[in-house]
Amino acid sequence: MDSINRNQPEQNRADLSGAEAAHKVKDLAERAESCFFCTEVVTPGSSRARPMAVQQVDEQGNLWFLSASDSHKNEEVERDPVVHLYFQANAHSGFLSLTGTVHTSRDRAKIEELWKPIMKTWFTEGVDDPRITVLRVSPTDGYYWDTKHGRAVAGLKMLVGAAIGKTLDDSIEGTLSFPRTPGW
Repeated sequence: MDSINRNQPEQNRADLSGAEAAHKVKDLAERAESCFFCTEVVTPGSSRARPMAVQQVDEQGNLWFLSASDSHKNEEVERDPVVHLYFQANAHSGFLSLTGTVHTSRDRAKIEELWKPIMKTWFTEGVDDPRITVLRVSPTDGYYWDTKHGRAVAGLKMLVGAAIGKTLDDSIEGTLSFPRTPGW
């Protein structure tokens, strides 16, 4: 998260923590619906990325996923529970980068709460497939880029700016920080 643009005007910056950070994560992750879920691998400095659909974002900013117990991802988070998640809600806004810690469980009630019929594609035995695990990613920190006034205003500013040859920036960015949360 060291790529902060120090030349960015302060009015375009909002560093968030606690409940404000959780609200921003919930907003951006739900708009994006899916992310690149990156795990560390044995080779230092390398990672594996795979697309994952976010099933739920709770009020604390925790992100919930369903994953197969026999997947490489589950193997990798068992060795190192620190992951990086990258979201993009649309072409010009809603970018989110998170680092967090994965907690894995087989909580039946949570599996049933998160289950959607389309998941039978990956879990052929349905909601009772014994391979289903729940991954809860508890964010530790992150960075976001978004619009201040929504997509419509940002789009209009982009069009007007292009027509008059002037930057009419409606973006906002900042760091996200979260208090430590207890394990499962």
